[in-house]
Amino acid sequence: MATDYAQLTENLLRFYDFTNKVVLFVGAGGRQLLDPSAGTKKLIAIDQDVDALRELAANVAAKGIQDSVEVVGSKFEDVALSGDVVYFEFCLHEMADSQKALTHAKNLARDIVVFDHSPGSEWIFYGAEEDKVRRSAQAMERFGLRGRERFHTEQRFEDYAELLAKVRAQGPTAIQRTQRFAGATNIVIPMRYELNLL
Repeated sequence: MATDYAQLTENLLRFYDFTNKVVLFVGAGGRQLLDPSAGTKKLIAIDQDVDALRELAANVAAKGIQDSVEVVGSKFEDVALSGDVVYFEFCLHEMADSQKALTHAKNLARDIVVFDHSPGSEWIFYGAEEDKVRRSAQAMERFGLRGRERFHTEQRFEDYAELLAKVRAQGPTAIQRTQRFAGATNIVIPMRYELNLL
């Protein structure tokens, strides 16, 4: 396992109480740290990756909680639904205009929770995402933070092949940067991440 996802989920649920809230969950097509059965009033799962959302919908159906979960295959900027909180899960830095996404989120809900990488994290260097993460962090600072917690974990890989499989989609820079681990086993890369309330 690359990192301790249970720990990330625990950090999230301690940081913000999603109980009985209508949650617009942006980036819900990935590995969900906010479980759809976490006591929300309604979870609106938003992602433009329709295939990943199909998998989420199947998991929701298997748990029998489809009445409290709505799946929306769309770009976030096209969503016009409202709720109590917009929750971005490791995706704000991927958006073309983080400031615009935050402004749109504020029009949809009173609270915004952003779970994402921290600038300067060694892991985002190897993923070649440092510029994206820095831009989204600056957008949050300009927008105005009401709360922040920072955390540290590690990305762990049995060997270079597993690491390469994880970063390959990030492109040639990420592949080049991770080549220093070629032939290595039990690879450990520090990862810093944070939760922000806006």
